[in-house]
Amino acid sequence: MSVAVAASSSAPTLSGLASGMDWTSIINEMVAIQEAPETLMKGQQTTLAAENTSYTTIGTDLATLQKDVTTLMDPNFFGSRTAAAADAAVAGATAATGTPLGSYTFKITQLASEASWLGAVAAVNPLSTTNSLAGVTVGNAGFATPATAGTFTVNGKQITIASTDTLQSVLTQINTATGVAASYNATTDEITLSSSSPIVLGNANDTSNFLQVAQLYNNGGDSVTSASALGGINLQNVLSSSNLSTPISDGGSGNGQFLINGVAIDFNAATDTINSVLQKINDSTAGVTATYDASNKEFQLTNTTTGDVGMTLQDVTGNFLAATGLAGGALQRGTNLKYSVNGGGTLTSQSNTINSSTSGITGLSVTALGVGSTAVAVQSDTATIAGAINSFVTDYNAVQTYISSQTSATASSTGAVTAGTLTGDMNVEGIATQLRQLSDAAPPGMAASAQNLNALGVASNGQDNTLAVNSTTLDAALSSNLGAVEQLFTDPTHGLATTLNKYLTTTTGSKGVLATQEASFTKQSKDIGTSITALQSRIAQNEASLQNEFVAMETAINTINTQKQYLTDFFNEPVSTSAAPTTANTSSGSSSSSSSGG
Repeated sequence: MSVAVAASSSAPTLSGLASGMDWTSIINEMVAIQEAPETLMKGQQTTLAAENTSYTTIGTDLATLQKDVTTLMDPNFFGSRTAAAADAAVAGATAATGTPLGSYTFKITQLASEASWLGAVAAVNPLSTTNSLAGVTVGNAGFATPATAGTFTVNGKQITIASTDTLQSVLTQINTATGVAASYNATTDEITLSSSSPIVLGNANDTSNFLQVAQLYNNGGDSVTSASALGGINLQNVLSSSNLSTPISDGGSGNGQFLINGVAIDFNAATDTINSVLQKINDSTAGVTATYDASNKEFQLTNTTTGDVGMTLQDVTGNFLAATGLAGGALQRGTNLKYSVNGGGTLTSQSNTINSSTSGITGLSVTALGVGSTAVAVQSDTATIAGAINSFVTDYNAVQTYISSQTSATASSTGAVTAGTLTGDMNVEGIATQLRQLSDAAPPGMAASAQNLNALGVASNGQDNTLAVNSTTLDAALSSNLGAVEQLFTDPTHGLATTLNKYLTTTTGSKGVLATQEASFTKQSKDIGTSITALQSRIAQNEASLQNEFVAMETAINTINTQKQYLTDFFNEPVSTSAAPTTANTSSGSSSSSSSGG
């Protein structure tokens, strides 16, 4: 008999669903065993990364050390100089490398000063041509500084003004509110306040600047008059409305121009202000500073450099220089510096800085600050040289200390020994040894007073590869035997700095041991990464294969179980009990009937 089994709609993938076996755990354990080499390889990568970092740090420290060595290898560095003036009020001084040593006496008889061009008093319009100010409003009055609306106080009475009020109405308010007579004199262009008692002006709460722009100040008396003529140049208005008696014109084209020391300054009378033109002058290459003295109503040009030099001005288009009074001004001559050196003849300089071009002393720069005499001492800059040697020692020790920290093993309190990142690395230990040997060397041909670093007070501390500096010994060597110290470091063949620099250049170069080893670390780590990737791929394939095999097993078992259940159900069906006709009874009946008939 053939038995048909229906296929499962989906393969059983849950671990042990049909088999009862936890094959997922089996697969995970097998994968974990296969992954063990990956953990080892990643540990190797971590070690390589740490070693690479250590090498990089050593390279950085050696590069810093080489900067110190390069400084000490330069003979010019040992020619560093200091310069100091005995009298700081007379002069200051600096000296370049190689300046002749010695003491120089400078006598300053005259300081240099700037030449200036003082313009004539600029003619300005008064507030009014008559004694009445009825035609002049607060907002457009010809004050040098515009008057503002608000309040001001006279004898404790508050006066309120608006920008549209006439100045005559302001004077009337003062008279009406305070009893103080207020008047304007067109001849002097001044306002006067008069009273029978002392006049007190202003208070802290005033909001208008009228009293200030009218130049009315308390004097304790019963009469106060403006400090000077009130009509002033308005620096903020456009040039054509600046209140000058002669209006500024640009020739009508907007392309006004004038020259200062041959440099063209352009202006537009309708858009520029006096302030903007002054700024143009100051920003130009004319070599002058332009200013305006409001108290004297004078424009002034001052050379930006000192010395008895002239100045030229010329209106080209328009009349800016003429209208402002500059054209009618005069040159105020500057002065040249006059001095002597070591009692010699008088020397001259346009600047207060004396250099070799005038003094003849190479590399010495003296700034004259006052009239008088002072000695200027030029000495070797032993402090800077000592600082460079100390920097060398500090950076040398940093290299040695770091290498020691990376190559030394440490022991715990329990006696467990932990190797350093670079323990046993002969390349790094070789660098430490070579640096020590080069620094300890006594080059041939050196003076006995400076035959090695030990003679300068720089010696090993006797415990490790680091050095210590005896500052007293070093300072003494630099003061008394600077030439010998220079030779020890800078000798082109055997100098300590020379040989160290050659070694460091080789070691830190692109083909040096550091770069070579770092490249090796990088390659090894990359190769291990490739191996890890390949291993992970194989493990993934194996895991997938095992998964498929166990799933197939589950599917087969599931199929068998389904068929078994079908057969079991088939053979356990109950047999049918329907009644059939009885042959014996039928025959008996027939026989009986037959017998009766006979």
